[in-house]
Amino acid sequence: MSNAALQKTGTTFQHRRALSGHSRNTLFSESPVELHTRADCEPADPLNTLTDRLNALLNSSGPGYVLPLCPSVQYFIQAPILFAAQDQEISTVGYPTGDDRATLVVAGPVANGQGHTTAVDGTCQNCSGVKLRNIQINGTRAGASPTSGGANIEMGGSNANQLIEYVRSFDPRSWSCLHIAEGAFTCNNITVQNNDIGPCGSDNFQEWADGISVSCQNSLVRNNMVNNPTDGGIVLFGSPGTVVENNTIWVETMTLLGGINMVDYDPWNGNYTDTVVRNNIIRGGFATETAEAGETKGVNQDDAIVKIGIAIGPRTWFGDRYFNNVSLSGTVLNNQLTGAFGYGIAISSATNFTVQGNTLVGNTSFIGSNGPNCSTTDVTPSPAPFVQDQNTVQSSNIQSGFQLIPDGNSLTCIMPPEGGDYWPFGGNPSSSGSSPTSSGSPTSNSSPSSHGGLSGGAKAGIAIGVILGVAALAIVTYFVRNWAVRRARASGRRY
Repeated sequence: MSNAALQKTGTTFQHRRALSGHSRNTLFSESPVELHTRADCEPADPLNTLTDRLNALLNSSGPGYVLPLCPSVQYFIQAPILFAAQDQEISTVGYPTGDDRATLVVAGPVANGQGHTTAVDGTCQNCSGVKLRNIQINGTRAGASPTSGGANIEMGGSNANQLIEYVRSFDPRSWSCLHIAEGAFTCNNITVQNNDIGPCGSDNFQEWADGISVSCQNSLVRNNMVNNPTDGGIVLFGSPGTVVENNTIWVETMTLLGGINMVDYDPWNGNYTDTVVRNNIIRGGFATETAEAGETKGVNQDDAIVKIGIAIGPRTWFGDRYFNNVSLSGTVLNNQLTGAFGYGIAISSATNFTVQGNTLVGNTSFIGSNGPNCSTTDVTPSPAPFVQDQNTVQSSNIQSGFQLIPDGNSLTCIMPPEGGDYWPFGGNPSSSGSSPTSSGSPTSNSSPSSHGGLSGGAKAGIAIGVILGVAALAIVTYFVRNWAVRRARASGRRY
């Protein structure tokens, strides 16, 4: 969108640009008190100066500067866009929340597995309070092998009070759609909310990518929609004091290793103190065919499942790589799982964890078998809703219904079935707006009518109502016609 077009429409955008009032030779002022409304947005053309122009604006404008991107415009950047001062913001003019958000397209060169992977970086030493709002990030992996480097979005670092909201991030070239880094273990209070994340990575072996990866303490991750991640939907690298709540994670066409992961020993030495995962919904795969009468399960054309809905403890994921080290003192409350999984919740090598109130909802299946990467010495348990390693989980408050297993190592080695009627009928957020009804156990024998059709009682009620309506209409018609005939006879007219 050109400046001329904006002037023609008379549009005024309430973004701020720091303008100098002290020097004719200085375009930008670093004083936050000299911020003025600008009536345009930063154009994408000319393309050959785009990346440098955007970075120059951030680097020159000082604290509080808002970099305004144009709605519905794609910005093909050749290197990361770098926040440069506290309280800066990158956003789309007007703060749209749909496809009319501006898109930063990762377009820098890649060769031999190295190259441009990050669109926005907010980890500078003076980046506290920066905001990334109402934009889209297209990582443009486009089916290629992963590129070594950072996530689509890199935030956090040794900073506090950052905000990422109403951002769509998808198809990262590297390992995550969104990463909040711990910095020198001083990152604090980052809010990640109302974002739509994914797809992220490929479910081909070691081509996976996370949805949201968090290593910053005392952060808040809420109300995000994470679709088709392949490594972890939301991964907590310790992140003590962080709350993860009211997020929805679901798969459609690719298998996901873990919905929410609390398995990483590094970099916080397994410290999950006051880290709370609550009230999230994780949806495994569902049948992609139409249910016929009496069917409760069907085929998923992509064999998509979530291998572990919520994974706790390093052994669950990494086997004995971290020896006897454990995940410590986390809390997992009132989360819901529906669809096809290998394991709903799996716990091993964990101490002082609280796991309570987590339920299966709607239709569920627990499927899979040993894959080529399963150990020949470990005993991989059969798929099940809730499993707990009886030898490595200690001093924890675990809800009833967990199956005790002798070996909880490396559970992501299982593989989904190749075809077959194993996937429950149901839906995901993109095809069903209804919330599932909670239950404490699988309900795979529910009738198809429970997933969007009318119940038998409702159908009967409608039928009775129709019959009574027809009868009432017939009676009214009879009396009206008799009245009309009598009146016609009195006036000498015939029908």
